[in-house]
Amino acid sequence: MTDPQPARALLLSYDVSPGVHGPAGRESVRRMFAAWTPLLTARDGPTVTVGLGPALFPRLGAHAPEALRDLPAFAGDRLRPEAGGGQVFLQICAASPAACADLARRLERTAPGVLRPRWQQAGFLPETPRGETPRNLFGFKDGTANPNAKQADRWVWLGPGPHHNATYLVVRRIRLATAEFGELPVERQERVMGRRKAHGGPLQGGPEHAEPDLYAKTSQGGYLLPADAHVRLAHPRFDGGARILRRGYSYDNAPDDQGLLFLAYMNDPDLFARVQRRLAGHDALGPFVEHYGSAVFFVPPGAGPQRPLAEGVL
Repeated sequence: MTDPQPARALLLSYDVSPGVHGPAGRESVRRMFAAWTPLLTARDGPTVTVGLGPALFPRLGAHAPEALRDLPAFAGDRLRPEAGGGQVFLQICAASPAACADLARRLERTAPGVLRPRWQQAGFLPETPRGETPRNLFGFKDGTANPNAKQADRWVWLGPGPHHNATYLVVRRIRLATAEFGELPVERQERVMGRRKAHGGPLQGGPEHAEPDLYAKTSQGGYLLPADAHVRLAHPRFDGGARILRRGYSYDNAPDDQGLLFLAYMNDPDLFARVQRRLAGHDALGPFVEHYGSAVFFVPPGAGPQRPLAEGVL
């Protein structure tokens, strides 16, 4: 999951069909996951992440992982129920949209009558030189502050226990006001974001991955990084150093419907809630974004020939 991102993504959210519930429904879902396992572990195929939503577990009479619960409401959200949520989630990533769609059809065919579609969205990354951080539709690098492998072990993956190496995924569908943001002078854009547009470095100077200095001041005594800058409000310092792994994609449905598929992994969804509370109503980026879809999922450990998907979870 920390490897370079494929260029294309297809997100698909499902609910289980009306007749799938209780112990019998749990067995149907288990059989579906067992049938999916060989397709998910094919070496040369697309990469697939499977998530289980909070509503799936009581539906099947199963116990949900401890931290899996719906996200709270956040100030400024304009959520549409049909654009978020879901009981089973797929993130399929590949080099082409056709490869993503083909695997989605193959997975759906293995479980007739078990799932019904809820929402879906295709995403993409702009062409990015190998090893560089992708840019979002505002033109800024997105994912600069992602954790390294050691930090991911601490903040992304669950530790020893019944769900070792599992994680949680927060999905937010965010419409971006690209035209309005693009009309701002670049200097103003940089103060909104808290980073330089050209190379992604922090406002006080230095390369992309230099740590932003929250306390650097101008010659007039004001903070160089504005109090409402996105980078400041989202900084790990306010959460004891805790970090989120972001694997976002852009989307472009129409000239007035372009945005970001925010995909963030962490070992406790409360971290996202704390960050989002700080951002809501205070972030200088707020006037240029609209959060209209939201979901949270438990991502079980990777499947394998001797370990069917979600074994020990349902």
